[in-house]
Amino acid sequence: MEYFDLYTATRRPLGKRIMRGVPIPRGEYHIVVQVMTINRKGEILLTQRVPEKTSGGKWECSGGCAVAGESGKEAAARELYEETGIVADESELSLEWTLTTDGMLRDFYVLVKDVPLSDLRLQDIEVCAAKWVSFERLCEMSKSGQTTRTVTRWLENKGSELLYIINKAKKSARKF
Repeated sequence: MEYFDLYTATRRPLGKRIMRGVPIPRGEYHIVVQVMTINRKGEILLTQRVPEKTSGGKWECSGGCAVAGESGKEAAARELYEETGIVADESELSLEWTLTTDGMLRDFYVLVKDVPLSDLRLQDIEVCAAKWVSFERLCEMSKSGQTTRTVTRWLENKGSELLYIINKAKKSARKF
């Protein structure tokens, strides 16, 4: 059974844990992470949720809940590895923003890393497919309802900043 640490809206630890599936008390929060992996071509890695999960069949970026005793960065690296087989050092993950909502402190991370699709090891209980897409294609998929609400929210709130990060990744690739 998994447990989550609980925090205030300002991230102050409450010294309390709650079991997965138990409703989070009002005014208390647990950490949820999302990792957008970008390659040096400026493409974004999307994974498709298995049909049996909530939002089954929708495309998203790797993510999940931080378990008790785990930081957001630790959770981001673990979730990315579990879902895709991509190994990322915590120093490679950049926290781009946090959204506080519905009992969650949602941390959005970016990882710039080139990984061929053939190297991915998808976690079959979570993910059924993966693909690299352009920023423009991601926006189209979001508008047509093919992505999870979390991806859509990311694009609505931080799309221009994300485009800046993508262009920066492409420029750094040209140096090599």
